[in-house]
Amino acid sequence: MTDLPEHVVRNRAYWDGRAPEYAERGRDHWAQAEPSWGIWGVPESELHILPPSPGGLDVIEFGCGTAYVSAWLARRGARPVGIDNSEAQLASARRLQRESGLDFPLLHGNAEAVPLPDATFDLAISEYGASIWCDAYRWIPEAARLLRRGGQLVFMVNSVLLMLCVPDEDGVPATECLLRSSFGMHRFEWPDESVEFHISHGEMVRLLRHSGLEVEDLIEVRPRENATSRYDFVTLEWARRWPCEEVWKARRE
Repeated sequence: MTDLPEHVVRNRAYWDGRAPEYAERGRDHWAQAEPSWGIWGVPESELHILPPSPGGLDVIEFGCGTAYVSAWLARRGARPVGIDNSEAQLASARRLQRESGLDFPLLHGNAEAVPLPDATFDLAISEYGASIWCDAYRWIPEAARLLRRGGQLVFMVNSVLLMLCVPDEDGVPATECLLRSSFGMHRFEWPDESVEFHISHGEMVRLLRHSGLEVEDLIEVRPRENATSRYDFVTLEWARRWPCEEVWKARRE
């Protein structure tokens, strides 16, 4: 534990504590016939986040939580491996594996330093996992290291614009005013002791390129008119006007 970065230790305690409230949500996601993404549940048929033919691909899910993304991929013929910082979250994932009859490796560890060889995977994916709870300057180079040439990195995060407009207070939704500077944005500490990481678009492009990845797409997510969310940090009206979520796609050169 003492060898882990401070933010990893803090986030481990945070997610071990919150794991019970995410167990049923994980079960619901495991049961979905069609994947849906993000806080608004946008269908895969609209976002096209997964590869069209993932069968046979070796996949690593960074910050897998209850591992429903890995489950979606496993059902489509991929060979996923999930890694997560929270043993309590992984306990939920293992229960869901037993209930569903799916079996794939689940690793308890820090996604910024994965104990696996270089060039092991064809796809690295993260939906609000390592993509926000790990330091981008550490986990993205690690993802690139683990990808084979031509392999793809796909991750969903809060949009840069949202992070500039969301207040520090819990339960207060994003405003129409800029509350922070985009220059130097990196580490975000919240009142609940959790730590997130968000960087500007320019920094992200440079980081991906420096890591040997070529940017393929940036999807700005817009929820449906009747979408609902269990989260209170952004309203549907806001998210229909400006993107509160974005999906990056990049490929290993």
